[in-house]
Amino acid sequence: MSTYVTANPTTGETEREFTSLTDGDLPRVVARTVAAYEHWRTVPADERADALRRTADLYEERADELARTITTEMGKPLEQAAGEVRLAADIYRWYADHGPELLTAETLDPQGATESIVQKRPVGPLVGVMPWNYPYYQVARFAAPNLLAGNTIILKHASICAASSALMAEILHAAGIPEDAYINVYASSDQVASLIENPAIQGVSLTGSEAAGAAVAQVASRNLKKSVLELGGSDPFVLLDTDDMARTAHVAATARLSNAGQACNSPKRFIVLEELYDDFVGKLVAEFEKTPVGDPTDSETKVGPLSSVDARDAVAEQVRTAVEQGARLETGGSPVDRAGAFLEPTVLTGITPDMDAYSEEIFGPVGMVYKVSSVDEAVRLANDVGFGLSGSVWSTDAAKAQDVADRLEVGMAYVNEHGTTLPGLPFGGVKRSGYGRELGRWGLGEFVNTRLRRTSSA
Repeated sequence: MSTYVTANPTTGETEREFTSLTDGDLPRVVARTVAAYEHWRTVPADERADALRRTADLYEERADELARTITTEMGKPLEQAAGEVRLAADIYRWYADHGPELLTAETLDPQGATESIVQKRPVGPLVGVMPWNYPYYQVARFAAPNLLAGNTIILKHASICAASSALMAEILHAAGIPEDAYINVYASSDQVASLIENPAIQGVSLTGSEAAGAAVAQVASRNLKKSVLELGGSDPFVLLDTDDMARTAHVAATARLSNAGQACNSPKRFIVLEELYDDFVGKLVAEFEKTPVGDPTDSETKVGPLSSVDARDAVAEQVRTAVEQGARLETGGSPVDRAGAFLEPTVLTGITPDMDAYSEEIFGPVGMVYKVSSVDEAVRLANDVGFGLSGSVWSTDAAKAQDVADRLEVGMAYVNEHGTTLPGLPFGGVKRSGYGRELGRWGLGEFVNTRLRRTSSA
């Protein structure tokens, strides 16, 4: 039986199965991507950019189909799914508009020669391993810059995203990306390892769990291949002061509950100065309790199901463990009594360093609130986890907030906003949240050969 299935998390029913790759298919897939690379690398950058621009156009033309596909696959509410489609289109268009210029040669000080320049050249076929929580956005972050650079791609998506991954490949090919320059495969983890080990493959990018990242990084390093990893997060949301607590709590709840809390860079830990703590907790709980949970195809729904019943049960177990270890359950915490993978929006307080929840990532609609007595304690707590993806600081005094944000051990620090992602901004973390960057000029630089060409007089 195939492991690639559309199991609708809203109904619990399996709607479609897909044929997985066989081990015998691997050599042919590699041969196809290698042959495509020899052609694609020679296509002028402006023509590659045109294909990405057509991709963006097709995403916009087929937005409803794209949105409904992931709503069915992984439960994202339709409005949020449509927003993800728009963001993916923006990424393809950004690289179409800016990519060719970013690939132009850079002239250096000749330093005794006639000319010294740095050229940016593609490195070759790449493997992408993508997660289910943002099916289009995650792929666009990887595919757009690398197709623009002239690399070719073998894309292994999450097993529950078979339909959306096929749709992405169809759109890219319709836009002018050669079929073998972007190959969608329904592969196993072992087959991904075999692909990375193949001498023809030049690198791998993974967005996913720490365990998956460690496994891929080990195979890549053993074979001297570059890897880019975007892994988990337990992002802090540090509240220093506010002149509108109701609005602050609403923003916090909306950010945490988006995509049912299934985002690496979601604000999972709310760190609040003690004089604001009781007011914040009360209003956050009220926001969580009034947020509509239900069918993601209903326009009123803000929190849909988690990606699967297993995922829902894993988060519920983390909450139960936290309470057993002494945390206070302010609201929620239980599966919703209906078909599907629904969980009540949950707020936990009273978490201490000896509890599992203190250091774990909780990948669901769960907010953890911490009380601190000073800014220094807030910073210490914010940094006292293994993760370092992003974090935010909130204050009416932007300069004060910037000073605190500069002390956070994260790849992305925000002041009075959280988790903003735009095509031209770098995305990535530090510590156990991974390494490397995606988006903007930084994402275009990860898998290119920064090549020196130096010319002297004969």
